[in-house]
Amino acid sequence: MPNRTIISTSGLEVTVDIEDCMLINGDLVDASDHFTTENPATGEILAEVPIATEEHVDDAVRAAERACDRWQEISMADRRQKMEQFADLLRDRTDDILSLEVANNGSTVSKLRSDIKRGAHKFEYFGGLITEIKGDTNPVDGPQISFTKREPYGVVARTLPFNHPAMFTCDGIAAAIAAGNGIILKPSEYTPLSALYTGRLIVESDIFPEGLINVITGGSEVGKKLVEHPGVGIVSHTGGVPSGKKVMASAAKNITSVSMELGGKNPFIVFPDVAVEKAAKGAVGGMSLTWQGQSCQSGSRLLAHSEIYEDLVDRVVQGFSEMETGDPFDENASMGALVSKPHFERVMDYIETAKEEGANLLTGGEPIEETEGGYFIQPTIFEVEPDMTIAQEEIFGPVLSVIKWSDYDRMIEIANGVKYGLTGSVWTEDFSTAFRTADEIDAGIVWVNMHFGNPINAPAGGFKQSGGIGGKNHGIYELHNLTREKHILLNPDRDPSI
Repeated sequence: MPNRTIISTSGLEVTVDIEDCMLINGDLVDASDHFTTENPATGEILAEVPIATEEHVDDAVRAAERACDRWQEISMADRRQKMEQFADLLRDRTDDILSLEVANNGSTVSKLRSDIKRGAHKFEYFGGLITEIKGDTNPVDGPQISFTKREPYGVVARTLPFNHPAMFTCDGIAAAIAAGNGIILKPSEYTPLSALYTGRLIVESDIFPEGLINVITGGSEVGKKLVEHPGVGIVSHTGGVPSGKKVMASAAKNITSVSMELGGKNPFIVFPDVAVEKAAKGAVGGMSLTWQGQSCQSGSRLLAHSEIYEDLVDRVVQGFSEMETGDPFDENASMGALVSKPHFERVMDYIETAKEEGANLLTGGEPIEETEGGYFIQPTIFEVEPDMTIAQEEIFGPVLSVIKWSDYDRMIEIANGVKYGLTGSVWTEDFSTAFRTADEIDAGIVWVNMHFGNPINAPAGGFKQSGGIGGKNHGIYELHNLTREKHILLNPDRDPSI
């Protein structure tokens, strides 16, 4: 598809370079059936995207299987060099990817630019870890030698969420191939364009073996075909709890390994000794409003101690009201559009449910008519009871629940009283309190006096229904996750009785 010009909500003319074909076995491939993908800030249709058939899925899996063997015949140094070469290419195409990403995702240009930068760096980082995928030796009796080695699964099926499309595309590809696997990537049906564009770059660059990296598109039925394919060695899924349950059920058909990071309803716990201004700033930032609240790690439950409750909440309300919602292509906009009409309606349904259940609306709670077809919602805060729907379920939108507490044990009960366990944060000047509370929060990631910040080499994943199944993401943890451990017991003596 040739370049096309779109008009942003503030009247800016933006050129977007759209690829509308899938990548299968080194070729750009169309299909007979298609679905539309749009610009969520305006409702304008951007492209007709192919719906992969069962034959497409099978071709992609078989291609990845064959390419995996060819990829491992290349030296580790050359594999690393190829990954670094592709990182440079991504940086050269940053402007093209950025325009496409903003148009298809709805988040602001300033934030998505950092996503693309991080995505390119993932190719370099994981390429540098190729030589660190190591096994262990085990002490044993007699002359035998016991050791382990790590081997790729062969084929990784990676299904992506819609909130960071380009970054997750790069992250998914880089980790899978660094671990020695071939990969089939299925982006969200709401935000497929940056993954398809990356597929075209892979073809044009001719850096990787044909079939090593494949990109297919479609909805949940395509994802089901992919996950249930017997040639897939491991499924890596990032998304919500409902989709995670479906992935697990489909993977069970062939007892396929799964790795999942799912949703969160994360506590942001503030003690009375903390500087209120600092905690309030952290609470606003921790809600991921620059991503329209579309982050599984958002601090979407503010648990504020009664001694500082009113002052803290007043400051957070002020911070929410100062967010500049506007044209995602405007460098000065701090908040853009939700990703799609169905997701917009889902978030608004939660807001209406909160009102019906008697939650106290402090700010927001209404759509914003930025454009006639756009999906904008005011940053919203409710005072809630812990058992209310919006205090229990992940909304994945700009909606914060605030809860007052005074008793520590009751606060911990509330913090852990949801089905999720992804992240949490503790705000206090007392290290003893910080460590005690961090230990008692039932979550995979806990921050102290900050909310967000995942070092590239640190593990990421949750507890309970937030996933963490199959191992952690990021760093060497993810490469271990995407490889299998084999034990070898060697008897150097010819006497088999030893």
